Amino acid sequence: MKFTKMHGIGNDYIYVNGFEEKIENPTEFAIRWSDRHKGIGSDGLVLILPSTYCDFRMQMLNADGSEAEMCGNAARCIGKFVYDKGLTDKTNLTLETLSGIKKLKLFLGDDKLVNSVTVDMGEPILESSRIPVTFNKPSVKNEMVYFNSTTQYHITCVSMGNPHAVIFTKNIGKLNLPKTGSTIENAPIFPKKTNVEFVEILSMDRLKMRVWERGSGETLACGTGACATVVAGALNGFNDRKTTVELLGGELVIEWNAFDNHVYLTGNATTVFEGEI
Repeated sequence: MKFTKMHGIGNDYIYVNGFEEKIENPTEFAIRWSDRHKGIGSDGLVLILPSTYCDFRMQMLNADGSEAEMCGNAARCIGKFVYDKGLTDKTNLTLETLSGIKKLKLFLGDDKLVNSVTVDMGEPILESSRIPVTFNKPSVKNEMVYFNSTTQYHITCVSMGNPHAVIFTKNIGKLNLPKTGSTIENAPIFPKKTNVEFVEILSMDRLKMRVWERGSGETLACGTGACATVVAGALNGFNDRKTTVELLGGELVIEWNAFDNHVYLTGNATTVFEGEI
């Protein structure tokens, strides 16, 4: 089985060309291959597949084998993969995902390979029932939630095709994220669990973020999480609608467009190595 290891600002996945390779049990392989000591090592497995109504289709599995609806970093890497490997000569692509059709705009470097991608992530979902989060209000905007006797935060909930709980706080570098992130991810108010973002406000156009990803734990970056964070911050008046988000793996530029209500994510995409297993 041939694979390509890629990352978007440190959010790394194993990519398999589903036009040539067939995986009968992707859940099993995602768990086995994602192990950083006994496998290839990654945040999960991404299959690039044919689509009946888009240029390509993405199937994404987290490191624990659970299937995810969407990942902005993975979407950018797919754009680089299919163009650099000659599966397309288009620089504007459509990608089928479990959270709907995403549009990709590819930007080429001097070497004629893709070095950055803008993804139209669509409109953010703010309704509690659609995120989903079981709460006694139509939306969750800067609401205090008590997760247990020692864990309580003001949270804003957003879905970018997958659920996010965004928390604006200070000193995020000192957080015990494995403990706190896991507690919030698995809280009963999130029927499908949730991704968790802890965010420091640096200025109106710059945020700093750590992320606990549902099914993967702390990762160096999360594209949908960065999008949800900018939306949550704009809703609360903490940041502009176009903001740079600093993550452990690098920076993303996020714009929540006021005209079409879509969120646009721009960042790099990097090939690490290729192999066969």
